[in-house]
Amino acid sequence: MTNILELAPQQLEKFGYLDLDVDPTLDLVEEINKLKKEKNAIILAHYYQEPDIQDIADYIGDSLGLSQEAARTEADIIVFAGVHFMAETAKMLSPHKKVILPDLKAGCSLADACPAPLFKEFKKKYPDHIVVSYVNTTAEMKTLTDICCTSTNAVQIIESIPKDQPIIFAPDINLGRYLVKKTGRDMVLWNGACMVHEIFSAEKIAKLQIRHPKALLIAHPECESHILEKAHYIGSTTGLLKFTMRSEATEFIVATEAGIIHQMEKASPHKTFIPAPPENTCACNECPHMKRNTLEKLYVCMKYELPEVILPDWVIREGVKSIDRMLEISAAAGL
Repeated sequence: MTNILELAPQQLEKFGYLDLDVDPTLDLVEEINKLKKEKNAIILAHYYQEPDIQDIADYIGDSLGLSQEAARTEADIIVFAGVHFMAETAKMLSPHKKVILPDLKAGCSLADACPAPLFKEFKKKYPDHIVVSYVNTTAEMKTLTDICCTSTNAVQIIESIPKDQPIIFAPDINLGRYLVKKTGRDMVLWNGACMVHEIFSAEKIAKLQIRHPKALLIAHPECESHILEKAHYIGSTTGLLKFTMRSEATEFIVATEAGIIHQMEKASPHKTFIPAPPENTCACNECPHMKRNTLEKLYVCMKYELPEVILPDWVIREGVKSIDRMLEISAAAGL
């Protein structure tokens, strides 16, 4: 077993954190809190992270909230407990700050579904179209985007564009179809999808609803249309959380990545939250990329300030325009 803590920082960069050997007697929460103070670091965590990471984070949120926090933080180091595209977004918004990610292999199936070189060729077919891209894209993809969006602000972003302006929406086709239905806009859709949100089983959900007749089905708009059609509420992760807090219902079937349930249970301990089951028997309602981050990796990452997310200047310069436009529209909409 490799003891990564004994390696020099330049050696550490070569490892994918395959086999950590952190002293089991260490109080990781205490050590991480010490490192935060010593290094003037902030930990930003997505709702889909494991509970231990959520509990130690300075800010927990969805993609919009995380972007807003990354843009305004005064910390010297941003520790991003999420996936790679999120850390890239933070770097573009705060280019002079050091951005580190516990595991560089924490990717995103949706971002992978839309490679920038392929999209660049696709875009040439529609020269008069404006490009709206879901934030779940690579930094390079954002250089080809006019306005980014998240599931929180997607409707407002689309409605901010003149009705006579044709739109390409990428990369999530399920969110795109939802937006077409919600806004009435006829958009050109890229055919990408999230591996977690496209795996939910309508049949198994229906059986759950029979066993829990009072349970409300709540779903993320990345889910397939046949799931969304049956949902009592559709919203972003933050939207789903807020809905469960204000709803009089006491049981919910949650059709999104199961990590959000930790915050739902903390906010409403008297309520019951049931993760929507996948088509097969694996834990496919958990994102394997999000779950690559662990408390041990977070500690090592902060100790050595590695691995660091570094982007070419031109990518930051061109890509941040689409994110800035998203934040402007969101602020105007009161989001």
